[in-house]
Amino acid sequence: IFNNSGAAVNIGGWTIEYGSATGNWGSSASNIFTFPANTLIQSCKYILVGVGTTGTGGGAISPTPDFNQSGGPNLSAGVGGKVALFNAVNTNLPCGSELAGTLVDKMAYGTGNCPEVTATAALNNTNAAVRNGGGTVDTDNNVSNFTLVTNAVPRNSASPANAACLSTPTSRSTWGSVKSIYR
Repeated sequence: IFNNSGAAVNIGGWTIEYGSATGNWGSSASNIFTFPANTLIQSCKYILVGVGTTGTGGGAISPTPDFNQSGGPNLSAGVGGKVALFNAVNTNLPCGSELAGTLVDKMAYGTGNCPEVTATAALNNTNAAVRNGGGTVDTDNNVSNFTLVTNAVPRNSASPANAACLSTPTSRSTWGSVKSIYR
């Protein structure tokens, strides 16, 4: 998760929720990760969350995740799925039925329903969807926001700040993953 603003953001209590290609957000407890109280993302910085278990072809995440939820969610590879950041829990709700004002950002891949306009291509054990501009690109269209890459280099809170972060226009549609605080 990336904070594309000039101030630290407290995401304590916020959730990352997974849904299968046509399933509900957070359909089980293992499909929801809740950030601990007072979790801050510093200005122009990142937080890395490791989820699920390592599948075939996968390996240990480097750098070390800031948070790790072993055992779930296990994001589907190949077919499709979706992941969202919420500022409150949305347990077992279908796309479009999210609690008002809680959806911060979302992305769908492959055949996953509920994309921002168009889903990115399907993912597998050797590729990843990486947000363009090191996190600064957010056009509200998943296929335009993400590029599929092999050998992705994740970023955690110890990674350097994104130097291009504050040079991004301050239009609401360009504030990245933590955009809801500016809406």
